[in-house]
Amino acid sequence: MRKTARPTVADVMTRDVLTVTEETAFKDVVEVFAERGVSGAPVLDGSGHVAGVVTEADLLRKEEAKEAGGRRPGIAGHRRDRLARAKSGAGTAGELMSAPAVTVAPGATLPSAARLLAKHGIKRLPVVDGAGRLVGVVSRADLLTIFLRPDERIRREVIEEIIVRTLWEDPRKISVDVRDGVVTLTGRIELKSLIPFAERLVMAVDGVVDVVGELTYERDDSVPPQDPPALRPIWRHS
Repeated sequence: MRKTARPTVADVMTRDVLTVTEETAFKDVVEVFAERGVSGAPVLDGSGHVAGVVTEADLLRKEEAKEAGGRRPGIAGHRRDRLARAKSGAGTAGELMSAPAVTVAPGATLPSAARLLAKHGIKRLPVVDGAGRLVGVVSRADLLTIFLRPDERIRREVIEEIIVRTLWEDPRKISVDVRDGVVTLTGRIELKSLIPFAERLVMAVDGVVDVVGELTYERDDSVPPQDPPALRPIWRHS
């Protein structure tokens, strides 16, 4: 039985990507965002590598600086004010962009891409190949598509890959029910210690939202076996 390949960033990313160059003028960036209905784009340097990312937030900081009219912020100042002032004189995407860009490889797993988005507080990641060239973009919405995986496909993977191949259990003894991504496990498993292990494995399956564990066990291996009574030496009188 062949092991099911786990989805990667390449499976869900958008390949038709809007890009701008470092020399793209501010107004041209605004226009192309409006035409394409996007809120951000990778910025490419002269060699076609990703130099940074420009977003609507970067464009708005320039306008915020104009509205401030040169007013000085408080002594401490706010990070937002400092960023706005830094962008105020920017006229191109290269001057507006956030750099360096946080990128991800096409072969990266979906959880690892999701962690990058969360860590950096961003909505999308440029996907680059081994040479650093752009091959796509993956967004939060793309990563969420994994949870649209059909229940029957999830059920088959749980049975074939976890119950049979990993745990070596008889699939006739364990029932797997999947509804809206929630997996319910019922039946009997050989060892008590395997129950939490099985639930963790199922939770890691792509598309699983939650696991309801109702498994029982045949043998409690959490209790160490009793040592046999010590054998007493038999003394023989000569």
